[in-house]
Amino acid sequence: MPKEFSSFDRRGLVRISTGVAVADDPRGVRARDAVRSLGAELETYWRKLGDGQSAEAVLRFEAARKRARSFGLAYRTNEELAAGPLDELIARMKLLLDRNAVDNATDVSAVMGGEQRPALRLSGLLKEFEAIEQQNLLAMSPNQIKKWRNPKKRAIANCIGVIGDKEIARLTRDDAVAFREWWQKRIVGGGLDIATANKDIGHISKMLRVVDLTHQLKLEPVFHQLRLSGAVAGQRAAFTAEFVQGQILAEGALNGLNDEARHLVYLIADTGLRLSEAANLTTETIRLDHEIPHIQVRPNGRRLKTDHSARDIPLVGCALEAMKLHPEGFPRYRDKAASLSALVNKMLTNKKLLPTSEHSLYSLRHTFEDRLTAVEAPEKVVATLMGHKWMRPKYGAGPSLAQKREWLQKIAFTPPALI
Repeated sequence: MPKEFSSFDRRGLVRISTGVAVADDPRGVRARDAVRSLGAELETYWRKLGDGQSAEAVLRFEAARKRARSFGLAYRTNEELAAGPLDELIARMKLLLDRNAVDNATDVSAVMGGEQRPALRLSGLLKEFEAIEQQNLLAMSPNQIKKWRNPKKRAIANCIGVIGDKEIARLTRDDAVAFREWWQKRIVGGGLDIATANKDIGHISKMLRVVDLTHQLKLEPVFHQLRLSGAVAGQRAAFTAEFVQGQILAEGALNGLNDEARHLVYLIADTGLRLSEAANLTTETIRLDHEIPHIQVRPNGRRLKTDHSARDIPLVGCALEAMKLHPEGFPRYRDKAASLSALVNKMLTNKKLLPTSEHSLYSLRHTFEDRLTAVEAPEKVVATLMGHKWMRPKYGAGPSLAQKREWLQKIAFTPPALI
């Protein structure tokens, strides 16, 4: 039992069966998913207790909701049923009569909404949303989950700072407009990005919508259509091929970086990999012993950015030389692409290797695409190498490793003598 919740739940050690037999699940795949689901439900329960709700009230409500589902019904409180269509009320009464359950207080409470819905405040919105979305988080790495969670946490903190920690059922359009106006003042007075404000509004709106849909709260869409206009989509600039070869790949230009970081730069330059894709390569996805040495972009314990991101990329030039030195990948930066980016960008800035403020390490990916375009590589080859969606329906296996290597060899950089 976590210490922070021990005063609400005195069981000490909680034991819950997954309900999955070992013989039916020898690798533990189903059991692992069940454990995560049960764990998320238990933590949600504890957090509700921590919000000051009584254990008995929470347990009664959750039991009533679960029992309602066993009848094939969405749980509705008696107030919600009274305010709804008369047909639904009559149908629920008939269901109890048909099942001879009118004398069962538990069944009547579940079907007719005898337990009040526990109040959910803004401070508990993310935890509730995360519990609902837990199946979507299973494929994410710990760092991806952190990146998924942090902007939502920030949005809620900002909102609470403006309107207070209100119950979500009591949020009004005036509250949402006040939050929007707070952002407008920050943008005008502090030169902040409109896109950041819209992300805050979007995150809160989505979380409210999902929680409302899941629990059928009938919330008013108070944040609907409140995004600020005037946002301009950002685009990172690309280096010229000449700048990369002559400056970034010059002998000693990246001295000061550790070997893994420096060689990751070389790898990205000649593969166009996203930083997270490069940092998470492993022995299973590095194929140096193949007739055509290549790397494979696969989920491998994390979620890929898009369905089209999974791909095989031949190794040429700087990328081939870098991977020969790291046949097991880059453990220092595995699931730590943000740390890699911060380190390399700081070094590039200090050495004046970023031509403008729009340039960054990620610009090497844009440079990679520009170089393929310059040699007139087929669009399907470019899309396959970049991990982009091809504009036409997918037929066959796509460009072979040999075909992709042919085009990559035309643009390969010359690695420094002392890589």
